[in-house]
Amino acid sequence: MDKPSTAQIAALFAPLVGRRVLLAVSGGPDSVALMRLAARWRAEGQAAGARLHVATVDHGLRPGSREEAEAVGRWAEALGLPHRILAWQGAKPKSRVQERARAARYALLGAHARELGADYLLTAHHADDQAETILFRLLRGSGLAGLAGMHSEVMLGNVVLYRPLLTYPKKALIDYCEACAQPYFRDPSNENSAFARTRLRALLPLLEEAGLSASDLARLGRRAARAEQALAVQTEAVRATLRRTPVDGGVRVPVAHLRDCPEEILRRVIAAEIAALKVGKPLRLDRLERLAQGLCAALHQGRVSHGTLGGVRLSLAADGLLTLGAEKPRRRGLVQDSAASKPCEGRGEPAML
Repeated sequence: MDKPSTAQIAALFAPLVGRRVLLAVSGGPDSVALMRLAARWRAEGQAAGARLHVATVDHGLRPGSREEAEAVGRWAEALGLPHRILAWQGAKPKSRVQERARAARYALLGAHARELGADYLLTAHHADDQAETILFRLLRGSGLAGLAGMHSEVMLGNVVLYRPLLTYPKKALIDYCEACAQPYFRDPSNENSAFARTRLRALLPLLEEAGLSASDLARLGRRAARAEQALAVQTEAVRATLRRTPVDGGVRVPVAHLRDCPEEILRRVIAAEIAALKVGKPLRLDRLERLAQGLCAALHQGRVSHGTLGGVRLSLAADGLLTLGAEKPRRRGLVQDSAASKPCEGRGEPAML
């Protein structure tokens, strides 16, 4: 990526033509490369009226962060791009620092994007980030959707979060900065072994020696994404056969005809029906799997089954009529049949990740 062509750059930013765009630039080589590429795209006349803005989030977690954010502002100004520093105000957390900082970062960037009327928010996630994400989710026992890794486009409220550099390794972005004589900063937290991501990052070279490279993980992600898409289409086709009847605080659905469906499809149907009630509680994959397994068995045997998941109470009648409704107050965990009255143990994870 030392000298990407005009055509390559145009392909990277093609969805942004004529749009208002906010670039998240931390000052690291990946996001600075993104800023320079976007500025070149506009300078070479490919943007067709796109309006580019830059924002840097100052988390205030280490000395010098404000000065680095101000330096990014000077670099953006030199490229003719308006810049804003977004400060994370208030007391900082003592635990789960990276997770909470990430949530604060997206909240600040999303709010600023809405203030600007931006259509797109761009981040500089790259191929190494994708490999780390897939490995992290693999170690947590994720489902297919999680193993698919990060998507290049996803909705963040009413703004499209766009990651144009997902196929480029970090080294290529560093090389591009250096070819442009562009300075950048290195975040020392990326070397802090107290963070899980840093420990995973250290594993990648060892895994590559054993034959599992970042590109192999990316290929796994692409295959998982294809399988996830196929299953999602099949799930929606099955859901289209359901006849829903509203009941007090919920819905009643005949599912007897689904007794021969693969358990994976039934699991997804259940998750979608729970989501449709908009109770708002996150599902846990291990608990969802346990509930789906019990419902499948009950359907085949023509017996009653009960369970709770994600704030929703599910009751399967012997004739295959499934009723879903909001869980009663103070009722927690999963209770499924009298033989499975213990709540599911373990941390679990969001069902579709």
